[in-house]
Amino acid sequence: MIVGVGLAIAQQITGINTVIYYAPTIFKLAGLSSASDAILASVGVGVANVALTVAAMQLIDRVGRRPLLLVSLAGMALSLFVLGLAFALPQASGNLGWIAVSSLMVYVGSFAIGLGPVFWLVLSEIYPLSIRGRAMSIGTAANWSVNLIVAMTFLTLTQVLGSAATFWLYGIVSVGAWLFAFFLVPETKGKTLEEIQAHWQAGKRSREL
Repeated sequence: MIVGVGLAIAQQITGINTVIYYAPTIFKLAGLSSASDAILASVGVGVANVALTVAAMQLIDRVGRRPLLLVSLAGMALSLFVLGLAFALPQASGNLGWIAVSSLMVYVGSFAIGLGPVFWLVLSEIYPLSIRGRAMSIGTAANWSVNLIVAMTFLTLTQVLGSAATFWLYGIVSVGAWLFAFFLVPETKGKTLEEIQAHWQAGKRSREL
């Protein structure tokens, strides 16, 4: 339950749906005042999301869940720190709009290739059949509850902390999520549901699966 609910929270608290919901607002803050530029940038972010999700579908059973998850969270953290730095440096103001677009494309692409699909797959694999439905329901409820909280607090955070500090905060949370995944999330590639259940029943550590 800790692994499932923890991943559910991590998927949202790293800010992904906030970025998607408020992409035009972020681009406006970054200086893309033209509506056509903001729409084009949002389309680019959406294309990155779709393309990397398709790539994840091809890689998830070849590379494994943990490697994709760890690479994903590292890419998300790095792109958020770059985005925050771009907002913080006055000399970057002339190119801020396109730095923001590039950083957000990397951020969303990193999410799409790992944390996005891996969470839902791992959530469906790690629970015994007798409790799978209830446990997945709890994980899903936690996921969307945190989504609501993050979406409602984003604009307030940008007003109180500033844009740079807000993105750095999400970056720090992404680093915390990486540590959580590294130490607690098991690799379930190539394992049957019965093998996964036997592992938990034996009381073994998560990473030893």
